[in-house]
Amino acid sequence: MTAKKKTKKKLIFSNYIRWFWMLFSGGLLVIVLLFLLASWGAFGEMPDHTILENPKTNLATEIISSDGETLGKFYFNDNRTPVDYKELPQHLVDALIATEDVRFHKHSGVDARGTLRAMVKMGRGGGASTISQQLAKQLFHGEGSKSTLGRIAQKIKEWIIAIRLERQYTKEEIIAQYFNIYDFGNNADGIRSAARIYFGKEPKELNLKESAMLVGMFKNSSLYNPRPHRNPEGTKNRRNVVLSQMGKYDYITETVKDSLQKTELDLRYTPESHREGLATYFRAYLQGFMKDWVNNKANRKPDGSKYSIYKDGLKIYTTIDSRMQQYAEDAVAQHMPRLQAEFFYQNTARRNPTAPFLELTYGAIDTLMRRSIKQSERWRKMKYDLKKADEEIKASFYKPTKMSVFSWRGEIDTIMTPMDSMRYYKSFLRTGMMSMEPQTGHVKAWVGGVSYKHFQYDMVKQGKRQIGSTFKPFVYAAAIDQLHLSPCDTLPDSPFCIEKNKYGNPEEWCPKNSGEKYGNIRTLKNALANSVNTVTARLMDKIGPQPVIDLAHSLGIEQDILPVPSIALGTPDLSVYEMVAAYSTFANKGVYTKPVMITSIEDKNGTILYQFAPETKDVLSKEVAYVTINLLEGVTQGGSGTRLRHTSSGDQPVYKEIITGYPYQFDNPIAGKTGTTQNQSDGWFMGMVPNLVTGVWVGAEDRAAHFETITYGQGASMALPIWALYMKSCYNDETLNVSKDDFDEPEDLSIVLDCGKHQEEKSERKNALDDDPEIDF
Repeated sequence: MTAKKKTKKKLIFSNYIRWFWMLFSGGLLVIVLLFLLASWGAFGEMPDHTILENPKTNLATEIISSDGETLGKFYFNDNRTPVDYKELPQHLVDALIATEDVRFHKHSGVDARGTLRAMVKMGRGGGASTISQQLAKQLFHGEGSKSTLGRIAQKIKEWIIAIRLERQYTKEEIIAQYFNIYDFGNNADGIRSAARIYFGKEPKELNLKESAMLVGMFKNSSLYNPRPHRNPEGTKNRRNVVLSQMGKYDYITETVKDSLQKTELDLRYTPESHREGLATYFRAYLQGFMKDWVNNKANRKPDGSKYSIYKDGLKIYTTIDSRMQQYAEDAVAQHMPRLQAEFFYQNTARRNPTAPFLELTYGAIDTLMRRSIKQSERWRKMKYDLKKADEEIKASFYKPTKMSVFSWRGEIDTIMTPMDSMRYYKSFLRTGMMSMEPQTGHVKAWVGGVSYKHFQYDMVKQGKRQIGSTFKPFVYAAAIDQLHLSPCDTLPDSPFCIEKNKYGNPEEWCPKNSGEKYGNIRTLKNALANSVNTVTARLMDKIGPQPVIDLAHSLGIEQDILPVPSIALGTPDLSVYEMVAAYSTFANKGVYTKPVMITSIEDKNGTILYQFAPETKDVLSKEVAYVTINLLEGVTQGGSGTRLRHTSSGDQPVYKEIITGYPYQFDNPIAGKTGTTQNQSDGWFMGMVPNLVTGVWVGAEDRAAHFETITYGQGASMALPIWALYMKSCYNDETLNVSKDDFDEPEDLSIVLDCGKHQEEKSERKNALDDDPEIDF
């Protein structure tokens, strides 16, 4: 080869080298420039230092029970409650690292080795996104662009943000944030919601295969949805891939991997929606309370803006005990289907052509249904949201429609007209129940109905119904307070009238006893125990209506009450909420305590925003309160509540179980009162032990829908069994410490409760008066 040729080759090679380094340097400069442009925001806004410290994520407001359980949440789209790294089980973290980023602890946000591998294999060997990059994508720029340049730009942004995140946070904090940010589907935003919704557990309670399933969903939660009608088999296969990765990197043994891969998902799907779960009616009340609270100008953020109960991650600490709430809902679910079965039996078309209504003509029923149409949610939406004409709305109520309707055996998918569905729902009996500690006012259980999804009207606080004989203790307490009566004092049980115009009575009032049965002389204790109307009327005649009304209002009754004698038998419409608070005053030695549902509210950082202050007032003396309690104990000792002491023998027909009761066998002191309104439309039971007062109401939406006879339509058959079943469960749970003790007797009690001793004193006074008429007693 000549020197000239050699020189030419060297020149060509030198040019190649020059061009290579120029291209290489230019490429590096372009990459550096791209990174600089991305960091300056040329490809879209980049998060600054402040935003990196506090990424904007919507956090659900959490409702927490007095025993530390989550009752539910308030949220719009994001049902997210963050957890700390220490609340994550180690196998959950291991599953994530083994599957998503095995070199997580060895890189600083971008895995160079993984990136080069992905570039060489053109992505066929798996992606190169680290957990930090995936977190960056979730937090700050969401879905990728469809164009190639756009994808490159977003990837660069992803790398930059990932590196910044690694500088800002520890590896553990990044892991926790990633678990907290991910949407697992079915309103399961973040690992806390996912663990609760798919397995009914807190994250720290997850076992290995449950953790593997949830980590598997990171690939695509829409595709790997474990619910039965979605993709359980695909989810199981994906879970097994996670277990294989854990085995590959020695997080678990081959034996454990193989055994777990053969198991089923064992899903325990527990949706967290506003209409499902525990304490739904209470949560609905709480939502209204919180809306008022955030709208109050006194409750503002430091910057002056309103809190959002759906996005700001507030924590509401309530007085509800999750165990007692569950027992209350279980008691309703156990008794009401039995009672409903009897109601349906009595209201077949053959037995009652106007079912479910009694004593209404067809014309009256039509009027009632037309009124119900205009009170319905369907009417409201079509009228005010869709702006439909009245005639079009009315016509829609007679068009067959696909719908799911309530039944005690589960929802029924059917086709019926909205009018027929309204009539169907009017056949169902409803209930309201509240349980409260009389000393603190803490409400421990709140059941506003049989199904919030289908019956959203709350019968604890919203609904007000005639209270019947449960009002009588107010009459007796007022009489004892004014006249210093004893439970052993007697009055005639005979027909009695309060004449016209007395106490503003518009006409003569002559109440009758149930079944028009009368006796001779009854003690006050016996008369209240057996709910004798004539004796209550005589007491009302002695003191007048106004003192009774004043006492009722002092006991927390909010409703206006007409000052007429007939209120003695319970004509006012009151709520379960009011009645429980009023009765609690007797158990709390005459001190009224306003019901408390919320103890405190905190922001997402734990700063206390609200703390309740108890509201109490002295209403009755300890003596009067205790004597009233003594009278009410007679109801369960020998009156309408004695079935609490009974047992049932073996299996019985439904109607027998309703009438004779379940095997309650209570042997502890119980003060209580049954209540039944005219035509058996409402059944009540108020029951008290020293540290728990509970009220129960049962009835239909319309008073014209009721049992035909007192056998089933009385409070002792309709409401008392719910109280008894609830209390049985409470007593069986010794951690609740529900009292079985006697009510505390005042030390300076001057009213005699021993009727034998009381009779002796009366005889002594009579003899003394006969001997010396001038003695003043």
